[in-house]
Amino acid sequence: QVKLVESGGGLVQAGGDLRLSCVASGHPFNELRMAWFRQIPGRQREFVGTPAAFGAPNVYGDSVRGRFTISQDDARNAMYLQAASLKPEDSAVYFCAARLGGPPLKEPWSYKFWGQGTQVSVSS
Repeated sequence: QVKLVESGGGLVQAGGDLRLSCVASGHPFNELRMAWFRQIPGRQREFVGTPAAFGAPNVYGDSVRGRFTISQDDARNAMYLQAASLKPEDSAVYFCAARLGGPPLKEPWSYKFWGQGTQVSVSS
């Protein structure tokens, strides 16, 4: 069973930065297709981004492209989200998700495994 644990959320002022981490266990990390999503209560889960596959560019959601950067450290079984130039509308619970291989996908129902989420709050 894949287990995902996020960390790094918190309260930050608009314009500030945060770095979120997701550590995976229970399955070979290089066989997992990882992604970040976020959700505001009462709204659908929104795709944030997913790391590149086979040298292709990372894939990002429209609302974060150019401000957020995803990276991975296979040796640490970890994926990171560097969130820069944060805006109040970036406030949400951020989730790490994983599926067993396959192409990078933006639909949350494509991912079988989820972390518990970490809250990011951006004050104006």
